[in-house]
Amino acid sequence: MKILVCISNVPDTTTKIRFAEGNKTIDTTGIQWVINPWDELSLTRTLELKDDPSGGVKSVTVAHVGTADSEPTIRKALAIGADDAVRVNADSSDAFFVAAQLAEVIRKEQYDIIMCGIESSDFNGSLVGGMISEFLGIPSLSAVSALNIENGQPVMVREIDGGKEVVTIPVPFVAIVQKGIAKEPRIASMRGIMMARTKPIRVFDPVAAESLTEIKILEKPATRAACKFVDAENPAQLIDLLQNEAKII
Repeated sequence: MKILVCISNVPDTTTKIRFAEGNKTIDTTGIQWVINPWDELSLTRTLELKDDPSGGVKSVTVAHVGTADSEPTIRKALAIGADDAVRVNADSSDAFFVAAQLAEVIRKEQYDIIMCGIESSDFNGSLVGGMISEFLGIPSLSAVSALNIENGQPVMVREIDGGKEVVTIPVPFVAIVQKGIAKEPRIASMRGIMMARTKPIRVFDPVAAESLTEIKILEKPATRAACKFVDAENPAQLIDLLQNEAKII
């Protein structure tokens, strides 16, 4: 069984974002890039499955759409334990374009399970996984919080209102995963870091696909107002603030 984990290259969540080009792009100067957290948990779970000989997972590949600047992040995924990587040499302009490129990779390589994080931590679009399944005409399952392989059959768990749903799907399929797929992201060992230097990153040229999204302008959220402290002995002031300022009662 071959598993493909789609990964995004995103700014570290502690990064202070600055805009450039008239607030149409992000200023990448000094940004620390990391694997998208949901994708990193997906990779961790697939490696756990590969570690179990009964699961039948033979290889774990990571795929990314991006320029050569993203290769340090790809190398990190290889250091964590992925066997090899594919990079489509193009700017990841929007979700439709990215999904089209990844779908073409999957057509060439024939993977059994395609893992996608539920969203990326930069644009939070939650679109790529579902688009990949549509491009390929294969099933997808969203909100996957657990994945196991039992008797050669992938078994997934989804969180639903009031409980959990256990689902099986024939391969190939796309699993769109959320929090819970793995407890903690796997940390690269020194041996893994050394081995990652020689693991292959295959570079594919992009296929023709249009970008359907255009960024007009980027804006930062409005600055939060300063906290107001109310004396515990003055509930009337609290009620007044809630009624006339916050307008929530």
